[in-house]
Amino acid sequence: MKTIKNLKIHFIGIGGIGISGLAKYLKSQGAIISGSDIAANKLVNSLKSQGVAIHIPHCPSAIQDQDLVIHSAIIKDDNIEIIEAKKKNIPIFSRKDALEFILGQKKVISVCGAHGKSTTSAMLSSIFNHFGAIIGAESKEFGSNVRENMSEGIVFEADESDKSFLNSNPYCAVVTNAEPEHMESYGYNLETFHQAYRDFLDSAKVACINIDDPFLYTLKDKYITLSPKQDIKNIQYFLRDDEPFCRFELKNLGTFEVWGFGEHTASNASLAILIAHTQMDIETIRKNLKNFIGIKKRFDIIQKTGLYIIDDYAHHPTEIVATLKATKTYAKLKQIQKITAIWQPHKFSRLRDNLEAFQESFHDCDELIILPTWKAGEKEIFFDMPKLFAKYSPIIATHIKNNQGIIEIYHQDKLLKSIDKNLVIGLGAGDITYQIRGEK
Repeated sequence: MKTIKNLKIHFIGIGGIGISGLAKYLKSQGAIISGSDIAANKLVNSLKSQGVAIHIPHCPSAIQDQDLVIHSAIIKDDNIEIIEAKKKNIPIFSRKDALEFILGQKKVISVCGAHGKSTTSAMLSSIFNHFGAIIGAESKEFGSNVRENMSEGIVFEADESDKSFLNSNPYCAVVTNAEPEHMESYGYNLETFHQAYRDFLDSAKVACINIDDPFLYTLKDKYITLSPKQDIKNIQYFLRDDEPFCRFELKNLGTFEVWGFGEHTASNASLAILIAHTQMDIETIRKNLKNFIGIKKRFDIIQKTGLYIIDDYAHHPTEIVATLKATKTYAKLKQIQKITAIWQPHKFSRLRDNLEAFQESFHDCDELIILPTWKAGEKEIFFDMPKLFAKYSPIIATHIKNNQGIIEIYHQDKLLKSIDKNLVIGLGAGDITYQIRGEK
């Protein structure tokens, strides 16, 4: 196959964040991009504004003389563009399979783990600001999930959910944790899951792991290690222009400052620092880390007048606990009296598999509002949420609205309450982000 420059590549499902990220990145590397999707969205419109030809909806005529077709995981063999590409003998790759070709020519800093990989990847992109980047969320530093630098190097957020991290060609590998998630991809076999992480780490020239994770601890003699409990000292939290920051000491490397609150923030930053220190001097790292100003939907403070509103992607118990702990710190510094958490559970299977942990996740909020579970394509499973979460006396709602900066809580057409002061945080990976922002 040709090199990336001038390669004609068509993306089916280009409106998804993962596929659009690849499209934007490859365009910056000189590829000629086209695409299609069932409907337009912000990502599609952004690509169109850059001159990318996009067909809405899918259409056989979108397939012309491209050198390669890449499709998202949701696209099936009966897609009309896939059929047309086969007729024309154009090579067809899934996103997972395309990674090997795209990243095989790059010096990749590859980050994976159940929690914290988007934040850690964005921090690394701030440190390696001369590299390109493809991450799973929008970095506020450069207003995108892609840093479109023409460079031999790339920071890449790898995905363990479909094993595609094994195709990410890591030169430097970072594992934030290895908590079992997406076990359907591993036949619900924990050893298969752990072996995939071993294979990922073994494929890198240098790797850094969080050994407070029980499984990663077993690999402590093979890689650069971070024990957040032992290696990070004197964490201090402070506000700068109403934004959250933390200051901490790391091993014998001195003091660092980074945007965000919480021990998990210091841990993510420390992993980024330690792997970066294998490639550059510590003073450059210390300075460049200050370029990081957060990512969209991760402790994303979207309103600071009257009612404080935070949007957060946390959808797993570990993430919710860490996020609410950080929220409590923020509220204390701002002298905010009450924290209301609005939780949209994400996937029935996740709720089922982690139910006891979810039941213990909300002690750091003063009020809990529970929305219907975001199905994510799954069949519905009934949970008696008022009973299961009775100790929090939750409000069970169907949806919320942001009405000019006031959060309204509804059950069907009935307005249950309006919140116009203190602090509200939305938790979940479904459409709660659009509800709380007033975009739905």
